Amino acid sequence: MKLVVYVMHNTSKLDDFLHLLKEQNIKGATILKGTGMARKLIENDDMDFIGSLKTLFDNPRIESNVILMALEDEQVPIAIAAVKQVAGDLTQPNTGIVFTVPIDYIEGFKKN
Repeated sequence: MKLVVYVMHNTSKLDDFLHLLKEQNIKGATILKGTGMARKLIENDDMDFIGSLKTLFDNPRIESNVILMALEDEQVPIAIAAVKQVAGDLTQPNTGIVFTVPIDYIEGFKKN
């Protein structure tokens, strides 16, 4: 069993992503709102050089969706394919990030 973590940068694609998961019989995900470290540093703007970081952001993102999915091993490639279908090429800037973490213990999890 794995925890799939997807940080979705384009939050307008959330519904599309959730529908893809549902079509693939993946029924459980937790969605959190997130803000990156660079964004918070810019908002605080306590230091002059931090303010200069503003010029690095072509399309400043206010928040991301952090999507957590506890999945059986065989469901992981399906979820990652859905991420790539919605996000596109994750090697490109501002598309998102996806990773997995092994789950050694889980309680309260309903199998599909």
